[in-house]
Amino acid sequence: MEFSSAPQKKRPWNHLTAWVHRHPVASLIITGLVLIIAASVATFFLLYQKPIKMVEAPKPPVVSKPAPITKYYSPLTGLEVPSQAATTTPVTAVMIENSPDARPQSGLKNSDLVFEAIAEAGITRFMVFYQQAQPQLIGPVRSLRIYDVDWLAAFNASIAHVGGSLYALREVRNGQYRDLDQFFNGGYYWRASDRYAPHNVYTSSAKLQALNEAKGYMTSTFTGFPRTDAAPSKTPDATSIAINFSSAPYNTSYTYDATRNVYLRSQGGAPHLDREDGQITPTVVIAMHVDETTVLQDGYREQIGTIGSGEATIFQNGTAIPATWHKTSKDSQIAFESADGQPIPLVRGQTWIAAVPNDQGSVTWQ
Repeated sequence: MEFSSAPQKKRPWNHLTAWVHRHPVASLIITGLVLIIAASVATFFLLYQKPIKMVEAPKPPVVSKPAPITKYYSPLTGLEVPSQAATTTPVTAVMIENSPDARPQSGLKNSDLVFEAIAEAGITRFMVFYQQAQPQLIGPVRSLRIYDVDWLAAFNASIAHVGGSLYALREVRNGQYRDLDQFFNGGYYWRASDRYAPHNVYTSSAKLQALNEAKGYMTSTFTGFPRTDAAPSKTPDATSIAINFSSAPYNTSYTYDATRNVYLRSQGGAPHLDREDGQITPTVVIAMHVDETTVLQDGYREQIGTIGSGEATIFQNGTAIPATWHKTSKDSQIAFESADGQPIPLVRGQTWIAAVPNDQGSVTWQ
């Protein structure tokens, strides 16, 4: 057998291995340096690599709460009005006649508040208040009485009339009232041609507004009656009401309309109609019992006790509520209270207040 004598070729790592064996200390140092460099490089990449951008989760949208809605109400009717300014719109009262020759009247149905009382000889007359209501035609306009001025004083209202009794004119012309007497403001009234004097004096909301502005009566600030929302009774106990003042032509009745929660007014045995707007339909009817006597002043006049207290019945929501009325002074508002002395809120809307004489009047219902 023959063997080759040619030298075998050495691999590169054999030299490295031999060198390590010959130089163990140096190889340890080199290995340590390599490890240190590797660790440094790794640390560099770990510490100085570009930070990862954290993406926040989207926040839920902020839902803003709607601003609370502010509501404004008429101090005269308690009905909602469009703005705070509307709550101080000037109030104007007008004396409207109720003799048979004055019927049908204008501006009664489209009004805010009505006081009804005997003017003379059993004939009733109306003091009609307007603030939000603005009828185009109002009348017939007649004269003023002293007890009307007493009720008027609490409303910071102008008063439209054609003259009046002696004591009423003395009071309303003393500088403390907003007097719109036709005697001194004739251009804001007119006489209708389809009726004869003295039942033919008329005015309008537009003319009264212009007259108020001319005199600087731009606002009215006063305390009205406490008001509440309608709540028709499921078991009404006063659907037919009779209020007697003096005699048949002036006695009134009301029929409760549950569908609309109003009272259909009749007078003299027939529906009481506004000439332009049909049957009168107040939301609240109040029968206020008053002391009344006939006295001789500038002729025979009715004298009605306005300051003090007395019995009353409030008709609203189809029910009859016993009450007591109080008025402590000329400028104070009439208060209607329950037996325990608490104010009785009136349903929002037109209110009709009847001053019924204690000695000859009556109020019944069923």
